[in-house]
Amino acid sequence: MPGALKSVTDEKLSTAKKIVEKLKSAGFEAYFVGGCVRDFVRGVKPVDYDIATSALPKQVTKLFSKTVEYGAKFGVIAVIQDGNTFEVATYRRDDIYEDGRRPKQIYYSDAREDVLRRDFTVNGLLMDPETGEVIDYVGGRADIEKKIIRTIGDPLIRFSEDYLRMLRAVRFAANLNFTIENKTFSIIRENSHKIKIISAERIQDELTKIITRQGARRGMELMKETGLLSHLLPEIEKLEKVEQPPRFHPEGDVWQHTLIMLELLSPEKNGNFNPALAWAALLHDAGKADTKTEDAKGVHFYGHVKRGEKLADNIMKRLRFSRVQLEIIKELIHYHMVFMNVQKMRPGRLKRFLRMPNFDLHLELHRLDCLASHGMLDNYEFCVQQLKKLAIEDLHPQRLITGDDLIALGYEPGKMMGRILKKLENEQLEGKIKTKDEALTFVEENWRK
Repeated sequence: MPGALKSVTDEKLSTAKKIVEKLKSAGFEAYFVGGCVRDFVRGVKPVDYDIATSALPKQVTKLFSKTVEYGAKFGVIAVIQDGNTFEVATYRRDDIYEDGRRPKQIYYSDAREDVLRRDFTVNGLLMDPETGEVIDYVGGRADIEKKIIRTIGDPLIRFSEDYLRMLRAVRFAANLNFTIENKTFSIIRENSHKIKIISAERIQDELTKIITRQGARRGMELMKETGLLSHLLPEIEKLEKVEQPPRFHPEGDVWQHTLIMLELLSPEKNGNFNPALAWAALLHDAGKADTKTEDAKGVHFYGHVKRGEKLADNIMKRLRFSRVQLEIIKELIHYHMVFMNVQKMRPGRLKRFLRMPNFDLHLELHRLDCLASHGMLDNYEFCVQQLKKLAIEDLHPQRLITGDDLIALGYEPGKMMGRILKKLENEQLEGKIKTKDEALTFVEENWRK
């Protein structure tokens, strides 16, 4: 283990080690704990560093100049150093959990009891950052070697303390490419309906982590296998066995198409972490289950985009998405079928399309949609070439005349003036009007004063 520590030499690790050293020099025990230790054991560079200590919260705040007591009631202090935030938690054991999230009361304890209250064995390891020694009270190292997600102690007790842990088990198994231990898996299946008591905001955060990190496809498959999907996203579970025209969708039903898109989106494939894009990939065809029709000409999904927007709106409101996030994702769904017409668009319409806000996300969603089905990227490549060819002023031409110019010509302020300016811009985008004189002539020929 010392070798693993030496191979990680970033500033964040250095600062985390200094915090541990300061705690120890003041006479307290202190260790790295949780995910960072798990990652060290796996030979992976951690993203964050959490610290467990025998120091009480007030003792931690006295030792460090900049702290935030966001979890002091539960023995947790945020220590801010060198521009980074580190969670420093006092060893504790927990009383009963009355609200399915937090213990009724906590008792400060020792390192062993602190580890035994945690969720999964792979997250229950302690490490001395000075020596690299790993302390394992729960068999976490063996489970990491076997690639197993297992609760610490009785899974029914662990999950009843916080049912979000069921979804976290799925996330860890998917992100780490581990399997869920049989008893842990069975308890999740038996209690999957209880995930509904968890707050929408916490569920949204966990789902986003599942679909924006490694193993997104497997995460959705595990959600289905454990029964969590039917309680959280029944609209997505309905997509299984919704068959599509083989000519355009040789991959199979809508569920398979959605899974492939998530697989393509996963960071190990292309490094894309955008949550709006991931949610749009998950929801873009949600309307197909409700709009499928079949006749002599084949299978059709008339109106599936509009229905998909409505379902996405319901889902995102249910999960408490922000208004900004909701609108971006709905826009991505709204325009995802428009790409099939880009090569037939008039110049003005095409330029308006290419200059849409977040067009990079629209374009990437289209690329993934194609790769997960027929594989034809001609419309994608056409858009890429157009964007390379067109300058900023082509997409956003400088206005040739203003409202003041129209007033000077004798036109009254109002809605008509807005229509005139919009029509003028479209003529510019089409390349039909290029000068101010041409613009003035066009206005006087087409609108009465």
